[in-house]
Amino acid sequence: MQQVPVRVLVVDDQRPFRAAASAVLRRMPDFTLVGEAETGEDGVRVAAELRPDLVLMDVCLPGIDGVAAAGRIHAETPASVVVLCSSYAREDLSLRLDEPGVAGYLHKEELHGPALRELWARISP
Repeated sequence: MQQVPVRVLVVDDQRPFRAAASAVLRRMPDFTLVGEAETGEDGVRVAAELRPDLVLMDVCLPGIDGVAAAGRIHAETPASVVVLCSSYAREDLSLRLDEPGVAGYLHKEELHGPALRELWARISP
């Protein structure tokens, strides 16, 4: 039986990171990029439309930040799992991973196949 790929939405205001995430996901047959957004508000809207399994969400976004957007996505699309991403170390951001809708944190430099698979195995519903 063939496994259904994990459907991923990438929300980041930096085009280079979205391109890098897309390149990583293209090499992973068990994950597929279903959409992109540049702002927290757009991320919430696109998540409601596409209902992805996984949302990779930048912490610092124009408009509402990633934590607030994660909470909104959780409220509107509870089956979508949001992982916050940043180029800063988690401890430097004062992030609380127990906020509603936040399932985990991934440093942007750690976005590669094995790390993404390991993270998904830990947090997937």
